Amino acid sequence: MLYRIYNSESGELLGEITEGELSSLTSFLEEESAEDRDYYITTDTIDYLETNGADAALIALLRKAIGAEEGVEIRWGRA
Repeated sequence: MLYRIYNSESGELLGEITEGELSSLTSFLEEESAEDRDYYITTDTIDYLETNGADAALIALLRKAIGAEEGVEIRWGRA
């Protein structure tokens, strides 16, 4: 199953990730509730994910999502 990652503010589709990549993302980041599907991602967050073995494709997608910004609020949903 694929999941889509969106910019929470603009609604822009940032890309698609696999179930394994989603599992990696959600296991390393704090969720406020069981229904929480959004995260604030910074370059430090991405470095943390990379250091802890997150998939290279996920890391690339998140780096592209941030671009030159300090960080970005992302959310995920089923494709």
